[in-house]
Amino acid sequence: MKRFFAQCYIWLLLIILYAPIVFIAIFSFTESKVLGNWTGFSTKLYSNLFTGDMQGTASLMSAIENTLLIALIAATVSTFLGTVAAIGIHNMRGRGKQAITFLNNIPMLNPDIITGVSLFLLFVFLHVSQGYVTVVLAHITFCTPYVVLNVLPKLTQMNPNIYEAALDLGATPYQALKKVLIPMLKPGMISGFILAFTMSLDDFAVTFFTRGTIGLDTLSTYIYTDARKGGLTPELRPLITLMFVGVLVLLIVINIRKIRNARKNR
Repeated sequence: MKRFFAQCYIWLLLIILYAPIVFIAIFSFTESKVLGNWTGFSTKLYSNLFTGDMQGTASLMSAIENTLLIALIAATVSTFLGTVAAIGIHNMRGRGKQAITFLNNIPMLNPDIITGVSLFLLFVFLHVSQGYVTVVLAHITFCTPYVVLNVLPKLTQMNPNIYEAALDLGATPYQALKKVLIPMLKPGMISGFILAFTMSLDDFAVTFFTRGTIGLDTLSTYIYTDARKGGLTPELRPLITLMFVGVLVLLIVINIRKIRNARKNR
């Protein structure tokens, strides 16, 4: 009975989590402007999304472009900064290492709205004009700790003598870093990059408080503005579905690679 109720509990949680996404995916294949009103199977919303035959096409495409570009820049920079920070933290000793690790965990536990308001006040205090640059800097700020968290375990698992052996054999610190350390940290860096990209893609609160008043929109702020007008644009349903499928395929590929690597290492 315990096993039965445990399985029921897990399936209930999965249904609660994924039912809304499945609901949106189903109604992305109908022309109805009202979510929940099925008017027959149709791929017109997908066609409108790709051909631009819809109201507000330019603003939606601009929001998607901004979202992807900001996420790519933030993930790339935070991966570099997070990897360097993880190496530095790993080489620390004593209470200093514990303190820095604790400080690195605070931004991840901190509510997004507090991070957004704090960065907003910081930019105002420094008299920095809010816009594209401030949004990118804000995303790098809250994405970097996630990269550190992904790279540190790889450093802990690594044999520390390998790096020192490379130096003893005549490699410069840069060569040892590039040819020895980075290849061993690559799985953690890739995981950190994907997580940072996803977090940036998903963010609303930090973006909302740091974008200023110049009309910069990411996908999350565009959806928020669109919802306040009285309802969501129907073409957002296929867009959300495609994003979910893309992330799902990416996760499946990553897990297949992990399974294959685990089998090779046996």
